[in-house]
Amino acid sequence: MPRLDIYQSLWAMDAGRGSHPQATDEQVFEMVRDAGFAGMAINLAAADTETAYKTLPLFRQYELGCVINAFPTSMEDMLPVLQMASEFNAVVVNVIAQVIPSSVDEASLMIQDWMEEAEKENVNIEFETHRNSVTNDLNYTTQILEAVPEMRLSVDLSHYVVDREFSIPIRADEQALVDKILRRADAFQGRVASAQQIQLQLEFPQHQKWVVQFLDWWEAGFRYWRKRASPEDHLIFQTELAPPDYAMTGPDGMEMSNRWEESLTMKGWVEDIWARLEKEEIEQTVTPNDRHTSETAS
Repeated sequence: MPRLDIYQSLWAMDAGRGSHPQATDEQVFEMVRDAGFAGMAINLAAADTETAYKTLPLFRQYELGCVINAFPTSMEDMLPVLQMASEFNAVVVNVIAQVIPSSVDEASLMIQDWMEEAEKENVNIEFETHRNSVTNDLNYTTQILEAVPEMRLSVDLSHYVVDREFSIPIRADEQALVDKILRRADAFQGRVASAQQIQLQLEFPQHQKWVVQFLDWWEAGFRYWRKRASPEDHLIFQTELAPPDYAMTGPDGMEMSNRWEESLTMKGWVEDIWARLEKEEIEQTVTPNDRHTSETAS
C-alpha cells in the first residue's frame, strides 16, 4: 500500500528568535527522529554546500531520509546539487529554479533539459511551486504542466495564496487552477498562508479559516496522488515552518509561536488525513459478502 513519509525541514529547526530552544545539529536530528519524522530536508538557500555536507554523518547515524531543496539558476548550478543528492542518497531534489523564462516554450525546454540531466545522474527531481522561480505564476505554471506532462511538482500553495491574494471563499476560477496543480502533485510542503502573510501561526483563532482551507487542499491532493500511486510509492510531506522573516515577530523581535510544536501539530493533522483516506479505501474494497461475514462473526 502507498505510504506517507513526513519530513521536517532542517531550516525550520533554526531556533530563530524565541521559537524553541537552540539545539546542536546532533540534538536536532535526535529530536526529529524521536518525533517520528521519516527524514529531513536541506535548504541550500539557508545553508551553503560546505555546511550542508557536515550533516551527512548525522543522516546516516540517525537513519533519516534526505530531501534537498535547491535554488539553481543554470545547468551549471544543477550539476553539483545532483552530485550532492547522490552522496546523500536523497530521495528527491526539490528544484526552485531561480529563472523565469519569458515564454512557456522556453521554460519547457529548460525544465526538460534539467530533467534529462537528473535522469542521467539517477536522481529524482521535482519542481517546487515557489515565488521568484519558474513556477512563480499560477496560471503560467499550469501551462507548463500541459507542455511537459512528465514534469513532477512539489506543491507549496502558500506562495500562490500570497501572490494571487486569494480570499476565502476561494473563487471557482482560482480553485480550478489550484486543482490543476494538486492533480500533478507528487510531494507537498506544509505551511499555512493568507493573502497578506506567507506563514501564519496555526493556533491563532483568526487564522483558522486558512488552516481549514489548506487542510482541504492537502486532502484533495492526497486523494489525486493515491489514485495514481503504485503500492510501493511514497508521498513526501515536508513541514517547513521557517524562521523569521517568514515567521512573524512582535515589537520585541521575538516570534509569536513555537514552530517546533506547530510542526508536530501539522504532522498530526496530515497523519489523520492519510489514515482517514486509507480507511475509506479499505471500506470501499470490502464486498457486501465480506461485510455480512464480518457482521455474522461478530
